[in-house]
Amino acid sequence: MSQDSAAPEVARKLSGRRRREVVAVLLFSGGPIFESSIPLSVFGIDRQDAGVPRYRLLVCAGEEGPLRTTGGLELTAPYGLEAIGRAGTVVVPAWRSITSPPPPEALEALRRAHEEGARIVGLCTGAFVLAAAGLLDGRPATTHWMYAPTLAKRYPSVHVDPRELFVDDGDVLTSAGTAAGIDLCLHIVRTDHGTEAAGALARRLVVPPRRSGGQERYLDRSLPEEIGSDPLAEVVAWALEHLHEQFDVETLAARAYMSRRTFDRRFRSLTGSAPLQWLITQRVLQAQRLLETSDYSVDEVAGRCGFRSPVALRGHFRRQLGSSPAAYRAAYRARRPQGEPVTAVLDPVVPAQVGAGIRRPGGPLDPGKPPGDAYSPGRAALPGQRSAP
Repeated sequence: MSQDSAAPEVARKLSGRRRREVVAVLLFSGGPIFESSIPLSVFGIDRQDAGVPRYRLLVCAGEEGPLRTTGGLELTAPYGLEAIGRAGTVVVPAWRSITSPPPPEALEALRRAHEEGARIVGLCTGAFVLAAAGLLDGRPATTHWMYAPTLAKRYPSVHVDPRELFVDDGDVLTSAGTAAGIDLCLHIVRTDHGTEAAGALARRLVVPPRRSGGQERYLDRSLPEEIGSDPLAEVVAWALEHLHEQFDVETLAARAYMSRRTFDRRFRSLTGSAPLQWLITQRVLQAQRLLETSDYSVDEVAGRCGFRSPVALRGHFRRQLGSSPAAYRAAYRARRPQGEPVTAVLDPVVPAQVGAGIRRPGGPLDPGKPPGDAYSPGRAALPGQRSAP
């Protein structure tokens, strides 16, 4: 469930030996210190004088210490995995590597906590630990947009949505990167103790009590590196070079000499993204660049990005970037240093290397309709799949 929805009821009753106000934070060696410090600051400091109910914090080592952070600092956690057995909430703020498996003992402790009714929280790459424990199977989840394709590919039963800042699925919660961890921790306080308590905590932390929007504005245009050696790389490169033309996914499938179904499956397995949403997002990103670097009208931008109409551009642009094309251009130019020229861009800009980085699919396909989820297998078919966006 997304950040804007009410949290569903927790399915399991909390075990008698666990306490709702006890929060265990599970740390591993090699973890980033910023993400690790977020739950420590939110749940570990007594702010009752400001109207924030107190939690009891247990900092637990997920493996043998000492624990070293990414900056080389050494940490000694006062508790081990056994202390998780007292917690009503268990937070995994980060994991050191999205390519390596977490310690089996830590995964077992998380499974046991979940079975006994504890709320399990994964911040940023902590979602990989929850997924490795099987706690995200069949559930919606998010992580940093840069790692979402890897999470979706490695754990195909997880419904990964990179658009959300955080996802609350009742007894399992996940967040996007870094600052989104603060958003989720504030959400937990709001869920436990109400809006006033969360607002008081936000004022102490000097952060917004609730941020609107999601991760769409941070998306970039590239693809996972592993696609660079795949035959689909040529099709992707062709699509990026011809965004100004009107073509659909069937065109891309034909260029790959595949059926539409096979192409969809192959594209998703490589990127974690549905090809139609990928294509729409590329068109929106190209429109964003043209609005920044040219004086084309919005109607002209729509045509040069392959949209069938300015209405389609406006709908997709607002869904993915949170504003209209005209408002985006005005805000961008207001921020640009005075006197800096606008450089006209006549053709789409194609990255020198298709596989240089990771790109994120964006929002819904039709304005006014509920957003599709490019990462959720088994969902309803996306609208408009047989026509160019």
